[in-house]
Amino acid sequence: MRADRLLSILLLLQVYRRMTAHELAQRLEVSERTIHRDMTALGSSGVPVVADRGCGGGWRLLESYRTNLTGLNDSETQALFFTGSQNLLDDLGLRKASEAALIKLLAVLPVMHRRDAEFVRQRIHIDSSGWYSRLEETITTLPVLQDAIWQDRKVTLFYQRNDSSVERLVDPLGLVAKGRVWYLVAAVDEQIRCYRVSRVREAQVSELPCQRPADFDLASYWQQSSTTFKAMIPRYSTQIRIPSTFLPNLDAVGRLINIVEIGEVDASGFVQVNLQFDNCQEACGYLLSLGPSVEILAPEELRSRIRQLAESVLAAYLQPARSV
Repeated sequence: MRADRLLSILLLLQVYRRMTAHELAQRLEVSERTIHRDMTALGSSGVPVVADRGCGGGWRLLESYRTNLTGLNDSETQALFFTGSQNLLDDLGLRKASEAALIKLLAVLPVMHRRDAEFVRQRIHIDSSGWYSRLEETITTLPVLQDAIWQDRKVTLFYQRNDSSVERLVDPLGLVAKGRVWYLVAAVDEQIRCYRVSRVREAQVSELPCQRPADFDLASYWQQSSTTFKAMIPRYSTQIRIPSTFLPNLDAVGRLINIVEIGEVDASGFVQVNLQFDNCQEACGYLLSLGPSVEILAPEELRSRIRQLAESVLAAYLQPARSV
């Protein structure tokens, strides 16, 4: 295990030229004391590692030194096929192997291609776990957004928000695939926001250069954003039966509705859907808006509440209209 770590240190210094003990410890998931011991071991074995003190200092290799020990082992090769999901890598015990494989690939790439690899890594992020919704999405503007990101240019969005469309000039920072749902992460008005690509009706690449925050990291931002979103997910569970033609309407609503599960379409063209809302009141308001085509299967309290509301509405309209 230590030999693998020493090789990783060599390759990291070869790729990044200079790294502090703290940076190396974080990258390799060990203590700084362990890094200092490893540096002593490398020096004793004849590897020319140098420590630069002061601001901007760190560990580095002498310019003339370069290792070619960059072959991938079996687990590292396997890990390359699972880099889209950290959860899968953890389940398979390959997360550290994936990191080692990336380090080795970066070490053997020419400098120009190495920059390209880091460029892509900072602009495309794959989160294969997905949300609950399984509905197909239209992402016709994705190539334009991708082009804006590759060119580091601002882009004008025409974004559908509830029943209205808004126009925004944004700095595109990256694209994230959450399962089969694509998001554009962009800066606007000095704030970083997420735009669902399927709701971008039109996109135009500007001639203005993109202003990218110096400390922005796409994967870290997405992880934090996902954690915040999950904390907001509604918890009031319902089961309904609707015509399959209503499915696109469920995904297009502006309020926060969680589509947990979509069943198979039956012979009559209906499908059972499990939804989550913030509370019973939100569920009543939305499901009533679907009219008689929706049948509420559960919970019973929601069925009772809908029945009471329907009866009260019917009673009100059985009375003669008031004179104007």
